Amino acid sequence: MQPKIIWQMGSSNPDNTNNLDTIRQWWSTLAGKEISWRQRLIPPSGDVSELDWEPQRFDELFVVSSPQIRGITLYWRKPNSQDERSTTPHKLELDTRRQQFYIYPQSQKNLVIQVGFPEIVYQKIELKNPEIEYRQSDEKGIITLRDIQQQLEIKVALSPEKIAQLKQLFQS
Repeated sequence: MQPKIIWQMGSSNPDNTNNLDTIRQWWSTLAGKEISWRQRLIPPSGDVSELDWEPQRFDELFVVSSPQIRGITLYWRKPNSQDERSTTPHKLELDTRRQQFYIYPQSQKNLVIQVGFPEIVYQKIELKNPEIEYRQSDEKGIITLRDIQQQLEIKVALSPEKIAQLKQLFQS
């Protein structure tokens, strides 16, 4: 499957209809799943890759119900709501690799909506110049990073393949 599937109103692309069908199927699979809904103004350059998709105040997380596309209009419901919501796009873009969906509403040409799955937020720990220890244990290599100032110790068990990958990274 191609990484990005695009449908655009009025497009002469021979795959336009098939792309809308693929997007229609994907949209319907969201039923009962928690999604993130983020709206951003398209920058003056028109380049949406410049947008910051990090969570912001008015972004929403909700379990979507009854997602469907009728004609070219997207419909859905939010939890505990009988009101059906809808938007008619002039363009739809599905990033199949990242499972992110972009809706460009007809009514607001300067807006893009990103629909996706909530991201995993990793806890980040910063070590500044830690002590490093390495030892072999069974088939695994154990790297220990120790930050005495913060009194933190992190042990990382690596398979032989990951050790080889790490060595390759340091050699390049």
